[in-house]
Amino acid sequence: MTQRDGKEGADQEAAAAGTAGAAQAVLVVEDNPANLKLMSSALGRLPGIELLTAQRPAHGLELAREHRPALVLMDINMPGMSGYELLERLREDEALKAIPVLAVTANAMPQDVERGRQAGFADYITKPINLAALLDSVSHWLGR
Repeated sequence: MTQRDGKEGADQEAAAAGTAGAAQAVLVVEDNPANLKLMSSALGRLPGIELLTAQRPAHGLELAREHRPALVLMDINMPGMSGYELLERLREDEALKAIPVLAVTANAMPQDVERGRQAGFADYITKPINLAALLDSVSHWLGR
């Protein structure tokens, strides 16, 4: 796995997700550093992933526009812009609207899960994260 640190000011290189045999770019938007580290570690178990990370939703949107990842994972409760708002912005962009987006959130009540599915999240993964389920979902949405 290759990781690109999406922190502001960090050097961003172009993702090679669109070329045959290249790594698939996966964007994780998570404001909590500990959760971001956990997601990075978990996704590191899957070969052929170029990990892009952002701690702010607006920066995640910038990275999505720049790199066009194969998959996006995001928290729902983030400062400045919720995961629902970020999902809506991704869906409004012609170049990004087909990218599957997975919610990874502590909002685990049945009505939360239903709201997430109705909003258009491809999958809704609740915290604490079941790593096997997370990796299965990521593999599924990456077509592996």
